[in-house]
Order: sequence, then structure tokens, then C-alpha cells
Amino acid sequence: MSGIVNLNRARKDRARAEKRREADANAAKFSRTKAERLTEAARAAREAAILEGHKREE
Repeated sequence: MSGIVNLNRARKDRARAEKRREADANAAKFSRTKAERLTEAARAAREAAILEGHKREE
């Protein structure tokens, strides 16, 4: 037989853990260093310039 469990505490702990998992996922998805952001912006600009250079003029 297990000990007594406070259901409100268990529910809140479960919700807190879910929020923490979501926050960790968002941190991995959105938080980047300044160098990473600049590198990504430079890469996107370079790709846009290459794509623009390949367009046909009509």
C-alpha cells in the first residue's frame, strides 16, 4: 500500500512539469546566440541574392 497522495498537489506538479517541458522546447527552438542569428541572416540574404540573380528578365 502506498502513502497518501494529495490530488491537488499531484495535479499542480503535473501541470508544472508540462509547462517546464514546453518552456524547454521553446528555449531550444527560439533562443539562439547573437552570432547564430547574424549567421542565419547572412545566409538568408545570400540565398535571396542568388535566387534574385537567377530570375529571368521579361
